Amino acid sequence: MSLRYAYNTNGAANHRLDDALRLIADCGYDGVALTLDHHHLDPFAPNWAREAERVARVLQELRLGSVIETGARYLLDPREKHEPTLVTAAADGRARRVAFLCRALDIAAMLGSETMSFWAGVPKPGVDAQAAHGWLDEGLARVLDYAEGCGVDASFEPEPGMLIETVADYERLAERHPRLRLALDTGHCLVTQDIAPDLAVHAYVDRIGTVAIEDMRRGDHTHLPFGEGDMDIPAVLRALEDIGYARLVCVEMSRESPRAHAAIPESIAYLRSIGA
Repeated sequence: MSLRYAYNTNGAANHRLDDALRLIADCGYDGVALTLDHHHLDPFAPNWAREAERVARVLQELRLGSVIETGARYLLDPREKHEPTLVTAAADGRARRVAFLCRALDIAAMLGSETMSFWAGVPKPGVDAQAAHGWLDEGLARVLDYAEGCGVDASFEPEPGMLIETVADYERLAERHPRLRLALDTGHCLVTQDIAPDLAVHAYVDRIGTVAIEDMRRGDHTHLPFGEGDMDIPAVLRALEDIGYARLVCVEMSRESPRAHAAIPESIAYLRSIGA
């Protein structure tokens, strides 16, 4: 089978959204991982619904599938990266994050996206771990209920340094929230070194809602162009082929926006060169 590739717009942050989408399509990708942001389908803009409808038409015209990503750095707070989160101590902050994730699910439904991907957040110093897990459980229950109503999968991404940072952490979380799918960033497996990326693909075959791929060095959470890190990319792609993975495989070059015009075609050319 042929894998279907997407490119994440967090690696094209200096491009207008439509320009990024057309570049991605022209380079032969099958989809886009759309990171909602103030300049890319702002979910808090007064006309967000009309813009989502317009973007849906553009994606249809370009024959691009989609995944909705929610990792924008300063969308909810211009002064503090990624805040507030599902584990923020202030209840109103956690409510803002839940409301954002529900809006992201609305947009995913309007775009016909395969899933909406999100993460837990980093507990602030002094926050009790048990309390943080309780807040996370509360938020997840609300998000999953909303996702079920929208008919969209909610996929949880273990993120190095966050409350839930390994796929084993996700597995324990999913025992309490069985509707929660896994957003597997294969590079993160190299950072945490808890499981090899290709083995994670096989181990969580029944849970994967979306996959991200990039190069990384062991223990270093820096998204790198293919060929610059320690990732065995062919092994990951073989594993995805072995399990018959049919959803989008999302290339995440989050630090390559200044050279997106080159990184976007280079990435898919590399993936094709290794025969996947």
